[in-house]
Amino acid sequence: MTKRIALVTDSTCDIPEAWRKEYEITVIPLTIIFGEEQLLDGVDISAQAFYDRLGADKHHPTTSQPTPKDFTDIFQKVKEAGAEEILCITISSAMSGTMASAVQAAKGFSIPVRVMDSRNNSMGLGWQVITAARAREAGGGIEEMIAAAEKVREKMVFFISLDTIEYLSKGGRIGDAVKWVDSVLQIKPMITVKADTGTVGIGLPARSRKIGLKNLYKTFFKQLDTGRPMFIAVMHNNALADAEVMAARIKEEFEPAELIIQIVSPILGVHTGPGPVALCGYSE
Repeated sequence: MTKRIALVTDSTCDIPEAWRKEYEITVIPLTIIFGEEQLLDGVDISAQAFYDRLGADKHHPTTSQPTPKDFTDIFQKVKEAGAEEILCITISSAMSGTMASAVQAAKGFSIPVRVMDSRNNSMGLGWQVITAARAREAGGGIEEMIAAAEKVREKMVFFISLDTIEYLSKGGRIGDAVKWVDSVLQIKPMITVKADTGTVGIGLPARSRKIGLKNLYKTFFKQLDTGRPMFIAVMHNNALADAEVMAARIKEEFEPAELIIQIVSPILGVHTGPGPVALCGYSE
């Protein structure tokens, strides 16, 4: 650790490994549970291995958040590596108890710890962490890092085109009426993460995957100021080919300042299943 201010986040962030290393970002894993088997996200199981197993395993996986002790151990690790302050940015508190564990661990810790609610997940969280890291690289202190991340948080646009609502249904995240409609119509739902509340909203459903991906593209870019530099992540749940096609179109039509393709964390994949493609980003 060469940074005076340590930057900690959780494994739902979906930040590419190269960036994690470049910016010295410490990632605390959440846990995936298959039956009696508990696996640390990104440590005991990769995203690709998770999606390969998802459809074949007889157990529908569940997830669990890090405990306060897990956070205390991570905070102690970065402190021993030389950190004098810690900024911890987590998955939306409306989606997980991860932030609550971090807040509890931060209380009374031996060096100052600031915990920030990203009100998002995946690269909706990841872009905020990267922005904070870049503010630190530019010489900013913890207040400047938080201010930079908050500015991005307010501008974040995140839409996901699902291949099925089966996994949301298994996780108890939709009502019986929606399940019935899906069973009859076989819709391809779209969901969004609301940047102001950190909760999930419903977008425009489609009758086919092709239309669903078309709606995703159109809806996402309606929300962005395309006249300003754009930072965009094309996310996918083991649907790389579709993600690559979408990324190529984005590059050709908009030439964003930054464009990445990234597979989605198993923690989020538990609830969205295989196949989704998402667009997540913001305008400067």
